[in-house]
Amino acid sequence: MIIHEIFLAGMILGLFAGILSGIPAMLAIAGVPLLTAVIGATVGAFDLGFLNFFPARVYGAMSNPLLMAVPLFVLMGVLLEKSRLAESMLEVLGRMLGGSTRGMALSVLVFSAIIAASTGIVGATVVMLVLISLPAMLDAGVPKRMATGIICASGTLGQIIPPSILLVLLGDQIGNTYLEAQQKSGNFAPDPVSVGDLFAGALLPGLVLVGLYALYIFVGLRPVAKPSGPARAAVAAAPVGLREILSSFAPPLLLILAVLGSILVGIATTTEAAGLGAIGALMLAAYRGGLPGLQRNLVLSGVLAAFALMMLRLFSDARSESAGLGVLAAVLAVLLVLGVAVAGWRLWFARLLQGAVRDTLRISGMVFGIVVAASLLALVFRGFGGDEIVMAAMEALPGGEWGALAAVMLVVFLLGFVLEAVEIIYIVVPLLGPPLLGGDISPVWFGVLLAMNLQTSFLTPPFGFALFYFRSTAPRHITTTDIYIGVAPFVVLQLVGLGLLIAFPALATWLPDQVFGR
Repeated sequence: MIIHEIFLAGMILGLFAGILSGIPAMLAIAGVPLLTAVIGATVGAFDLGFLNFFPARVYGAMSNPLLMAVPLFVLMGVLLEKSRLAESMLEVLGRMLGGSTRGMALSVLVFSAIIAASTGIVGATVVMLVLISLPAMLDAGVPKRMATGIICASGTLGQIIPPSILLVLLGDQIGNTYLEAQQKSGNFAPDPVSVGDLFAGALLPGLVLVGLYALYIFVGLRPVAKPSGPARAAVAAAPVGLREILSSFAPPLLLILAVLGSILVGIATTTEAAGLGAIGALMLAAYRGGLPGLQRNLVLSGVLAAFALMMLRLFSDARSESAGLGVLAAVLAVLLVLGVAVAGWRLWFARLLQGAVRDTLRISGMVFGIVVAASLLALVFRGFGGDEIVMAAMEALPGGEWGALAAVMLVVFLLGFVLEAVEIIYIVVPLLGPPLLGGDISPVWFGVLLAMNLQTSFLTPPFGFALFYFRSTAPRHITTTDIYIGVAPFVVLQLVGLGLLIAFPALATWLPDQVFGR
């Protein structure tokens, strides 16, 4: 058994060294276990027959309908980011709050919560916030370190506020791991855990985190008596009309409501809702880009047809179907297809759709590459008896399940300093999750805890990706030290939110119980 532990320790150290060396994470996560397995087989510590299961695991991952939601959500986020909706939203928010120091900072936070839920892509959100909101906040008198922290922390809200790509990946891993762990412990009919459960469970904790950020901004910022720049004076002077508010905020809010609501009320699966979001973002981007009369009306008709089809799905059932409803649904489907076709044609000739598809392929390729590589890592880990070693170590920890949970949370937090969230999900959940998910701990609560903990990985130096994105876009007078000091209070606030979630599990379990009756 000692030789197995030696190989496992060497594999883990080699994995970290490979990732930190700068080579693509997919190659490190797959290459180091494969090399370890080959070396282990030469000394009789590993049976290469375990690798025969790898093609089946890859096929299972690639044929998983849930993971189809990932590129669709990515496309939705990229299209919304490229539709230039963010600028008008932030401008309107700033004018609504009078352009004051606190008002501008709070408007950036509210704007970030909305746009992060729409896009869910940390890099795009942080870069957008730096370009749009950083000059406005500095002009309004917000200290540069506070402005840095607000942008970096707000840009990561899309990881905890649904719909979130991170929650989709967590839902896939926790659902599979929970089912396997429960069956291994003797429960052969556990309640399945879906992405919808995690979406519902993460909603309240996400809003609590936004509230903590808002409280810190309100207490920590001192108002500036006089405008410090022409932009702030213009913001304070310009009135905001109801029509402008609706045109800026209604489209993204309706899109989020349609995606999230269709999952929570049970009229669409996660993958179907992701498709709805991608189609909605396509039509919204085309509409925002400016359309001539007929094309504009066709796109608007497509949007209305999509909502009408959702209502038909919600309020009709098999017993109430009739020929009239069938004809109506067919007409609405035709209008929807025409609206999507017009929007896609318009964005294609505007050279926007090509860029969105390229970004979607790049991001999705990275995610699925890590999924495939992590399958090999988990297989080799089990081949060396790693699952039994982890189980024994967890049982030996003081405090029982709570001690094991504290250890997993600490490991995830520390890994956040050096690894990306997707990598942590596909390394930690399959390897450390079974001992916890085989017991009485709520898988939804555990998943939301992991999501909030993983959110800190985007902010913790030295490898927090939100910090990298900010540094690559921010002006030179904001130093790396300013960035690290600026995000430190928000990391503490995230840990406070994590503590509240641990102390009050109902924050994550109450809404799923009400919606899905778990």
